[in-house]
Amino acid sequence: MSAFPELVEVSDNHPAQPGASPPGAVPAGESPAAPPERTQPPPKVVALRRPGRWISAAVVLLFFAAGARSVITNREFQWPVVRQYFTTSAVLHGLLFTLWLTAVTMVAGFAIGTLLAVLRLSGNPVLSSLSWGYVWIFRSTPLLVQLLFWFNIGALYPRLSIGIPFGPSLFTADTVNLIGPTAAAVIGLALHEAAYAAEIVRGGVLSVDAGQAEAATALGLGRARILRRIVIPQAMRSIIPAAGNLLIGTLKGTSIVSVLAVQDLLYSVQLIYNRNYLIIPLLLVATIWYVVVTSLLTVGQYYVERHFARGAARTLPPTPLHRLRVALRTVVARSRGAVLGGGTR
Repeated sequence: MSAFPELVEVSDNHPAQPGASPPGAVPAGESPAAPPERTQPPPKVVALRRPGRWISAAVVLLFFAAGARSVITNREFQWPVVRQYFTTSAVLHGLLFTLWLTAVTMVAGFAIGTLLAVLRLSGNPVLSSLSWGYVWIFRSTPLLVQLLFWFNIGALYPRLSIGIPFGPSLFTADTVNLIGPTAAAVIGLALHEAAYAAEIVRGGVLSVDAGQAEAATALGLGRARILRRIVIPQAMRSIIPAAGNLLIGTLKGTSIVSVLAVQDLLYSVQLIYNRNYLIIPLLLVATIWYVVVTSLLTVGQYYVERHFARGAARTLPPTPLHRLRVALRTVVARSRGAVLGGGTR
């Protein structure tokens, strides 16, 4: 028995039993509960400020505005004369001939170039060497020299004949009657572009993983079918950008045929300003038409690249037209929200 009485807290309603734990006490063997943590708001993300970017953009826009103002307000450009001759029949005829010459050159150039690329990639050393020699010769000589050579081919071969080798001739004609200025321009441009097209196609084929062809060979497919159904579709992703660049370069390069008196776009405006001496305005007419056609070809190249990129990317990026629509919808939505907010106030 203890000499001191045991002090026990007694509730008003229920008397405390001897040996019972007081309310709020932690049972033996258990750790006390941790106090609840206070939830803090997430930190505010502040974008990195780049004042140099805005300053450089402002400087560039300032110079661009100054240049545009100078071009528009300078009377020496004679913009009314440009407007007058922009859609004349002579200029449009030269433009159509330029487009026709570009199309024929690209089709013939890529047809010959694809054949050269296949020969270069073949296992036949003779055919591979001939293809390499063709590309070497035509890439080493200037285009103007080649055009002048084909224009004067009659000096080397006055008569052309077709027949059995080392045998009788079946057809004979004068070279001057067969190869005129237009034919010389087509032949020179097509053979010149074929050398570059061959390297573009060969580079695209080599960009495809060799395992693709090995897997197709293991399945029993022939080389021609592998090239046509497996390699070429995948190589187009590498061929299209370079081919589009070559197409635009060919369009502008057709202006060089004016030295052969072929009436393309540049030669057409030259004939006009040789009569009225309005050189600058008529050169601007040709320049604007080249810019318009090149811009349209650039847009077409973008959508062709997008078409062949479907198998390489899970989701294709939005087109510029789609981005423009989204931006317009955003601007309209913000303007409506501002109007409604001002009305409620």
